[in-house]
Amino acid sequence: MSKLLVPPPPTLHNFTSIRTLSSYTSPSRLPLLSIIPKLPSFSTRNSRSRTRLPLPRAFDSDSDSNSEAAVDNNQTVTIPDEEYPTGEFKFEPVTGFRSLLVKLNMLFALPWERVRKGSVLTMKLRGQISDQVKTRFSPGLSLPQICENFVKAAYDPRISGIYLHIEGLNCGWGKVEEIRRHILNFKQSGKFVVAFVPTCQEKEYYLACACEEIYAPPSAYFSLFGLTVQASFLRGVLDNIGIEPQVERIGKYKSAGDQLARRTISEENCEMLTALLDNIYSNWLDKVSSAKGKKREDIENFINEGVYQVDKLKEEGLISNIIYDDEVIAMLKERTGVKTEKNLPMVDYRKYSRVKKWTVGIPSGKDLIAIIRASGSISRVESQVSVSSSGIIAEKFIEKIRSVRESKKFKAAIIRIDSPGGDALASDLMWREIRLLAASKPVIASMADVAASGGYYMAMGTQAIVAESLTLTGSIGVVTGKFNLGKLYEKIGFNKEVISRGRYAEVLAAEQRPFRPDEAELFAKSAQHAYKQFRDKAALSRSMTVDKMEEVAQGRVWTGNDAASRGLVDAIGGLSRAIAIAKSKANIPQDREVTLVEISRPSPSLPQILLGVGSSLIGAEQTLKELLQGLTFSEGVQARMDGIMFQTLEGSPYTNPILSIIKDYLSSL
Repeated sequence: MSKLLVPPPPTLHNFTSIRTLSSYTSPSRLPLLSIIPKLPSFSTRNSRSRTRLPLPRAFDSDSDSNSEAAVDNNQTVTIPDEEYPTGEFKFEPVTGFRSLLVKLNMLFALPWERVRKGSVLTMKLRGQISDQVKTRFSPGLSLPQICENFVKAAYDPRISGIYLHIEGLNCGWGKVEEIRRHILNFKQSGKFVVAFVPTCQEKEYYLACACEEIYAPPSAYFSLFGLTVQASFLRGVLDNIGIEPQVERIGKYKSAGDQLARRTISEENCEMLTALLDNIYSNWLDKVSSAKGKKREDIENFINEGVYQVDKLKEEGLISNIIYDDEVIAMLKERTGVKTEKNLPMVDYRKYSRVKKWTVGIPSGKDLIAIIRASGSISRVESQVSVSSSGIIAEKFIEKIRSVRESKKFKAAIIRIDSPGGDALASDLMWREIRLLAASKPVIASMADVAASGGYYMAMGTQAIVAESLTLTGSIGVVTGKFNLGKLYEKIGFNKEVISRGRYAEVLAAEQRPFRPDEAELFAKSAQHAYKQFRDKAALSRSMTVDKMEEVAQGRVWTGNDAASRGLVDAIGGLSRAIAIAKSKANIPQDREVTLVEISRPSPSLPQILLGVGSSLIGAEQTLKELLQGLTFSEGVQARMDGIMFQTLEGSPYTNPILSIIKDYLSSL
């Protein structure tokens, strides 16, 4: 079968609770080779009303006619702005009887939920931040738990403030915006939030400037020099070793495959990357200048001066003071009334994550909303090699979708997507199940850093799509190809003979030669067919004409803001806005509490981690086989976004595919 590469924060409502419905355990797996790609907004009311156009069916599929909500062909459906509530956080002090209940809860709290009165919550925000809920055995940071900690700390009378260590973030702008939104929400409580930044670039400063105060040591590394996009190309390397990539792409902006097939960046890809970079940079200048009370041009001039001296940052008012960590702690002791000789009471992120929301007086509701998380690259079935638990396994995801659809206790569902895509068949199967779920109850898509190509494929099956202003989305296009290894085989003295039956039997089997003309034509036609299916289903799902969808497809990646203005996204905001929209569509009053039920599998437990180590040692041979399969495009149709752009714009974990596989494998040993 040919392989088509079809390319591609959570804000919790102040009165929601999270619990785990079930844990889908499975051995970890090694992600297959992928040419993958990888931003934010405050929850604000959409100023536009969207008009969904009547249209004939965008593609023939008898099976869809009975299960999918159809648009009345005789009228235009206008979706008013009021249908999309903001879901904004509003801090309400706990008083009266509720205050008494909170004191009782804390009096009888379990040992791991006990926190000293006047404690400072400390969180070290650095490295990768997962969109999945993590267990206590899982390393790294979890965005849902970070955000919930901010909400709990705002209401917890034992917490006097928050002290953030921010450095070296390795996540997209969508997650950064979600955390920034929670910092601003937390400040409504009147408690302090200060940041300490030993190393700082644009992303770290974007987060820190939302805090009341920013401190840095004298030797801090500051490099606020601007943003860049880089694209690497392997065609010259492949030519030198005798490998010829044969790539067919549909969509002039579809850059997946360019890394292999081109030596330089295409005009279309350059145009797209430039537009994305301009959006990110403009947003950064606007938010930073607003936070620091300066003119946008002043911040831009400062960036262009190439300032790296910390004292200069203090002079310009971009940081509060130049002091060491121990001096910040001494300052906080004075602020909280702790005697000099005493230790400042502190509770860290991991321990505080175990405190339940009800303990601090945040009630839950009887109405349940399911949260189904979909993070990472998309595969149809689980790999035989249990090396990594990351990624979206379609058959397991579909099980969760069906369990929610069959359950009468859920009033609505939210699909939380953070994915650059993957297997196109898997994406289509999940799209179908999401459409069926949406026919039975409200389903809302909430996008994190990226929901492009296969990730967007999933989102377009929902009734409304909510994205951050700089989420990367769209990328509706395809690319197909294979490697011709003939010259390489000659160099190393290898020979391969193929005996076949059937005109096209050797399309992928004969990697020792290039395509014949008829094979190349078949490849091109199959790519065109896959693209039309993707585009037409997008048109159907978004209630657009095919011609209108063609204007915004062509493999182009959009930011959330641009996608919203072109009808690919309904509202700008985080998970809190998605929850508010879900409540609205489920006829749940906005002021009524709901309970969020996590359906997605949490990160691996300790036994799973130990089992994964043994499996990875046994599966070394299979690991190498999968690496070679990925290199030869032999895993079927793919729906992915280009990894070059994803890596450089977002600093995401979806980096060079070969290095990612090696890294995942070695890290599991």
